Amino acid sequence: MCGEFDRNLAQIEHQMNVHILRRGNQLAVVGDGEARGQAAAVLQALYQRLEQGKQIEAGDIDGEIRMGHHEDGPGPDAQLEMFKGGRVEIKTRKKLVEPRTDAQKAYVKNLFKRELAFGIGPAGTGKTYLAVAVGVNLFISGHVDKIILSRPAVEAGERLGFLPGDMKEKVDPYMQPLYDALNDFLPGKQVEKLIAEKRIEIAPLAFMRGRTLSNAFVVLDEAQNATTMQMKMFLTRLGEGSRMVITGDRSQVDLPRGVNSGLHDAETLLKGIDDIAFNYFTAKDVVRHHLVAKIIEAYDAADPAKG
Repeated sequence: MCGEFDRNLAQIEHQMNVHILRRGNQLAVVGDGEARGQAAAVLQALYQRLEQGKQIEAGDIDGEIRMGHHEDGPGPDAQLEMFKGGRVEIKTRKKLVEPRTDAQKAYVKNLFKRELAFGIGPAGTGKTYLAVAVGVNLFISGHVDKIILSRPAVEAGERLGFLPGDMKEKVDPYMQPLYDALNDFLPGKQVEKLIAEKRIEIAPLAFMRGRTLSNAFVVLDEAQNATTMQMKMFLTRLGEGSRMVITGDRSQVDLPRGVNSGLHDAETLLKGIDDIAFNYFTAKDVVRHHLVAKIIEAYDAADPAKG
C-alpha cells in the first residue's frame, strides 16, 4: 500500500498537506483535523482496494483523494452490478475502470441510466474513454448488439483528398483515439474480429446518414466539430434499444469561421428535455498529467468569453 520507497504515502502527503508516519505496519497521520481525517479515509480506501485484489496506481490515489468518500449509496442499475456500495465500477475484458472524480461518477451513472447523454468539457477529463468503457461493458454483457463510434472528419490543416491511401486510410488517423480506447478494454484480436464482423463500427460522422441505429451503443466524439445539420442527422438515428453518447469540448471548435457548432445548438435546444442528461467537466476533472489542468485553467483565464 505504501508503494516503492513509500511513494504512495508521499503522494498523499503532497496532495493533502499532511504528514504520514510509518512504523512497521502501522501508519499515523499528522496534520490539521479535517485534512487528517480525509487522509485517513483515503488510506483506508486504498487498503480496501488491496483486500479486494486490486492494484494501486498513482491515478487510483488521485481518484480517492478527489472523490472525498462522500458515497451516496447504490445506484438504480443493480442488475448491471456497476454500483457497489456507492462505488462505480465498469467491467471490461481487460480491466476494471473506475471514475476518479465526482463529475465522472455522475457521468457514468447517466450513461447507464439514460438513452441519450452529453459529456461536455475540456480534453483529458475522460469523456470519450468512459463512454467507450460503458459501451464495451454493455456489449459484453449482452445489453446491446453492437458498438458504433463516430467522429466528424474535420480537416485540421490537411485536406482528406490530398492524403495518401483509400478512404479508410484517409480517415483512420481521425479515428485513432477511438481505436486506442477500444484496445484498452478488449484484446486486440477480438477488436479486429468484431470490426470485421461489423459488430464494432468506427466511422466518420458523414457515414451515419440514412441509417437507423437499433440495439447499439453509439458514441459521437469531438461533437463540437459537427455542424447543426450533422448533429440533427446524428441524433435522429437513435433507434429502439440503443443508447447514444455525445462528447465534445466547446473550446476546440475546428469548423470554418461562421459555421455554427452543432454541439452548442443541441445544448441550447435540448436542455429542457428531462430524459436527456447533460454532464459538464472542468479542469478539476482532468485525469491526465497534472500540468494539463493548469494549462486549461490558464487558457480559460485568458479567454474574455469565459471571463
